[in-house]
Amino acid sequence: MRLADSHCHLNYKGLAEAQPEVLARARASGVEAMLNIATRESEWDDVLAVAEREADVWATVGIHPHEADQHPDVDTAKLVDRARHPRVVGIGETGLDYYYDHSDRDRQRASFRSHIAASRALQLPIVIHTRDAEDDTAAILREEMGKGAFPGVIHCFTASAAFADIALDLGLYISISGIVTFKNAKDLQDTAARLPLDRLLIETDAPFLAPVPHRGKTGEPAFVADTCRFLAELRGEKAEDLAEVTRQNFHTLFNKTRG
Repeated sequence: MRLADSHCHLNYKGLAEAQPEVLARARASGVEAMLNIATRESEWDDVLAVAEREADVWATVGIHPHEADQHPDVDTAKLVDRARHPRVVGIGETGLDYYYDHSDRDRQRASFRSHIAASRALQLPIVIHTRDAEDDTAAILREEMGKGAFPGVIHCFTASAAFADIALDLGLYISISGIVTFKNAKDLQDTAARLPLDRLLIETDAPFLAPVPHRGKTGEPAFVADTCRFLAELRGEKAEDLAEVTRQNFHTLFNKTRG
């Protein structure tokens, strides 16, 4: 299989300590592209350094909604400036998280809109995190899309089928993580089974959310192969075909990866 892991955190504890080995295992599993995601400004240099060093790794710049309170100075201009680097291919991750509420909700919404403006300005995909915030996420996306289109993906999708339809109607992609392999993920499995193939990505969110049969272990990009096999069976497709299409979708969405 030829795979792309559309969302991982190679600089997080659990992966950073053995990064060369982690990358080697990913490549041995058929992973040809990895997107190393930033969640706070202090990570940007390190995330970008990996992308500069490794030809099959690219980077994003962004502020996770958990971190919004701590980054009031990260505005659209700062994001645009850093995202002009040739190895930065996306904006985020950003969005809304009302489950933990680690940051003020107004601040989360303002940060989200700043990221969207950067995405629109550069036409780089925005990587969207949403948890227990479907209504506000949908409202912001609709309003901002009305100001001018921008590409993007709902990462680690766990929302409702109705929200999936909203995202697809807005032209966004949907990325499925190892959560889809969990026994208690029936609703997600039902949604994932019907997502249009041309709008589908696969990710690990490593070091989090290791899929079955690795559940409970530190996640890593190699495990995207397990999620692909499960998802292919769920959808009645060949794993090799799903891997190829989702890999191509990755390069279509994150078109800066094409060089």
